[in-house]
Amino acid sequence: MSGLPRSCHALVTGGGRGIGRAIAAALAQAGATVTVLGRNRTTLDQAVAAGDAHFVAVADVADQAAVNAAIAEAAGRQPIDILIANAGIAESAPFAKSDAALFRRMMDVDFMGVVNCVQAVLPAMRDRRYGRIVAVASTAGLRGYAYASAYSAAKHAVVGLVRSLALELASTQLTVNAVCPGFTDTDLLAGSIDNIMNKTGRSRDQAVADLSRHNPQGRLVAPAEVADTVLWLCGEGAGAITGQAIAVAGGEV
Repeated sequence: MSGLPRSCHALVTGGGRGIGRAIAAALAQAGATVTVLGRNRTTLDQAVAAGDAHFVAVADVADQAAVNAAIAEAAGRQPIDILIANAGIAESAPFAKSDAALFRRMMDVDFMGVVNCVQAVLPAMRDRRYGRIVAVASTAGLRGYAYASAYSAAKHAVVGLVRSLALELASTQLTVNAVCPGFTDTDLLAGSIDNIMNKTGRSRDQAVADLSRHNPQGRLVAPAEVADTVLWLCGEGAGAITGQAIAVAGGEV
């Protein structure tokens, strides 16, 4: 597997915890300068203190003006070669109880958050005719899940965006891909586990088993496994890989 371009700068949204933190750490270990972007300055600073990133940018990805300002500041230190659009939220509810506000929250963060970040980095990438864009979607963007229609719709939109943008940029050296993790062992998933416990009365082990059954390997995905896939897509040897939505889910899809 070819490594990252020399002296590259990667920006990872939602990089303070979970999958984003694992991706930031993998990129930093591979030699990239890493900026982590998110809303919580404390968790971002902790990533830097641990050596998993080098710089911090504070913004809500749903706020286009804030994203533009934060990314401009990061790019002022060094042009951004790699964008990992990872930031996201997840809420579940039966469709009959999923109001317009729920759908807007999912779309604003999980889809428009990706759009905002890509639009902020793309002009400079096109000028330099090089870049790697990876969106962290979900298996929910490939197959859907009951009681998660708003989340699934937003993640399907991300996959559609990736496929369309990859075609637009195919004549350049820019690639655009998505990784689609299954249920992954993060603090975001911990909220879903708590929700299952509260609503069903099941134990934590039973709730974890209920989610793990979606994975034919019978387990949760590790954040590092998602990070390894992202790292490969960012490498120089992955130049012919674009427009793909790669499931990291133990054979679920």
